[in-house]
Amino acid sequence: MPASDPSLTTLLRDLIGDLSELIRQELRLAQAEVGQKVARAQMSVICIAAGLLSAFCAVLILLQAAVIGLAEVMPAWAASLSVGGTMAITAIVLMKIGQRGLSPANLIPERTLDALRRDKELVIEKVQS
Repeated sequence: MPASDPSLTTLLRDLIGDLSELIRQELRLAQAEVGQKVARAQMSVICIAAGLLSAFCAVLILLQAAVIGLAEVMPAWAASLSVGGTMAITAIVLMKIGQRGLSPANLIPERTLDALRRDKELVIEKVQS
């Protein structure tokens, strides 16, 4: 073996060093890419929030237009009371529907529990036989 050839130990050390550096570079790249994606997602959430706020403003303006329109056929106070009462009832109904959806009974993972029961029965059956 000529003296200019690197030893196996040197080659392995260099290979491990190169692999370590490659892994560090890949991790830095992944970190940078995730940072960019998070920033993009934050901007998207801000746009959605701004859109929802704009939609809420539009609903308020449309409700005011309904009050003005009804004020042509009834007193303004009655028109405001009618539109406000209708929106209050709508809000109450929507909140009740939301509450029912969040009740503890609806949050139980029934399919998972059934699967666990079946697995338990299968294990007991296999142990007994």
